[in-house]
Amino acid sequence: MHPTTLRIGFIPGVEPDRFLRRWKSGRCGAWLELVPVPLSRQHEALTAGEVDMCFVRLPLRAEELHLVPLWEERAAIVVGAEDVLSLLDEIGPDDLAGETEIPAAHADDAAERIAVAATGVGFTRVPLSLARLHHRKDAVSRPLRDAEPTRIALAWPREADDPLRQEFVGVVRGRTARSSR
Repeated sequence: MHPTTLRIGFIPGVEPDRFLRRWKSGRCGAWLELVPVPLSRQHEALTAGEVDMCFVRLPLRAEELHLVPLWEERAAIVVGAEDVLSLLDEIGPDDLAGETEIPAAHADDAAERIAVAATGVGFTRVPLSLARLHHRKDAVSRPLRDAEPTRIALAWPREADDPLRQEFVGVVRGRTARSSR
């Protein structure tokens, strides 16, 4: 392990590679270790010290955490490739009337729900990033029109704030090694 390592957690659907490249391009003071974190454990991974910072999906109980909102994820509907809804470019709430929804059983079941939707028995709602992550040849995802987006944020414990974490926040927000705050 490098003398200084910043462990960055990320939940499914977040691709931290671009931040890792930016970090490597201008900062030699610390290594970044990328740690996959299940959605159901995003808060616990931070509070238990398993990661130093984490890309999280909001909402999140965050009294003891710093939260920097980053981007919104569009909602998507996933259906079987043979479903008539797969012919649409976008799906609206009215298109779903009378259709069978496959609801979430727990926070980490997106892949399973998409597999069930692929069989043609109904549809499931997931953030578009998860629909892409769990893409299958027998399923199609379409953006859900007029749906509330989900939000991705960067979180870390308030008591663990330091210049290294602030430097990573700068990288995530697009600051380069030559730019100043």
